[in-house]
Amino acid sequence: MALSSSSLSSIPLSFASVSVGTPDTPLESKLRAISSAGFQAIELGFPDLLSFAKTYLKKDMAEDDYASLCTAGKEVKALCKKHNLQIMMLQPFSNFEGWAPGSQEREDAFKRARGWIEIMHAVGTDMLQVGSTDSPNISTSLPTLANDLRELADLLAPHSYRLTYENWCWATLAPTWSKVWEIVQLVNRPNIGLCLDTFQTVGSEYADPTTPSGLISTQSNLQTTFSASLTSLTTSIPPQKIFVLQISDAYQPPSPLSPSTLNGLRPKGRWSHDFRPFVYEGAYSAQCVEFAKAVLGTGSRGWVSVEVFDGGVDGKDVHRERVGVEEFCKRGMESVRRLLEECVVSE
Repeated sequence: MALSSSSLSSIPLSFASVSVGTPDTPLESKLRAISSAGFQAIELGFPDLLSFAKTYLKKDMAEDDYASLCTAGKEVKALCKKHNLQIMMLQPFSNFEGWAPGSQEREDAFKRARGWIEIMHAVGTDMLQVGSTDSPNISTSLPTLANDLRELADLLAPHSYRLTYENWCWATLAPTWSKVWEIVQLVNRPNIGLCLDTFQTVGSEYADPTTPSGLISTQSNLQTTFSASLTSLTTSIPPQKIFVLQISDAYQPPSPLSPSTLNGLRPKGRWSHDFRPFVYEGAYSAQCVEFAKAVLGTGSRGWVSVEVFDGGVDGKDVHRERVGVEEFCKRGMESVRRLLEECVVSE
């Protein structure tokens, strides 16, 4: 379908709070910079809520101290209102689906879900982002994963809350857009949809940080296969089932990452953690733009959100202090605007 400049200009724009500054950057400084750059909302990262709650309440903060997190969350909501920002979603809710029935892991996952729902109410968001689990000891049955997500969707539904499910390219069973879409269809609930991400799809179907080329070396005709996958996305996913499009690029590491799991993270998980700059600042910009065109080509005009984890080309700048937060957020807006301009396709 045609992607007109006028239709893309109305897309609402968001920025992930955890992408800005360092873990020590005051949350209000992040919010001020995001708002000043022209974004309308944030993805509220749980680590930022934890950090803010510790400072605001002047005490150490456990991840399951939901009463305190909700108290702090109400103040975060007020700060966002002060800076004319919505809280588009709470993220990232991970390692939720696929645990064995009756297991402690499954019980803990649903306890955590109920706590996060309380936080959603406190901060005033209606959407929870769930990343496709990377836990190694889960069921290999997609219907089982779908059953867990259906239960979660049903917990959210009485509050008119939504679940947006994202493929993480290092996930155990659902690293691709097509696999999470298959699971979402099995869930078959109106309040579950997709969080699609340029990095995650390029990282699952085109790029590979463990090879010398930075590309998936086991596939011939890689670009042809990638493009065919995106055509399938455009023609198979209803636009109303795409809740969020996240955008970031990726650096090709200066030397291939070890294929081993290190510190609990698979290589693509480590790559995601430190090698994700703005689109046009990495090695895979053309593929990121192609993916965004495919998503917008469905007719989706929902949230477009910047989520980057830029540790520099060597991935070692873990504190990400190379530029101030104001300049950083302005660069993010420039990246978004350029990407949307390049997505314009005339009839």
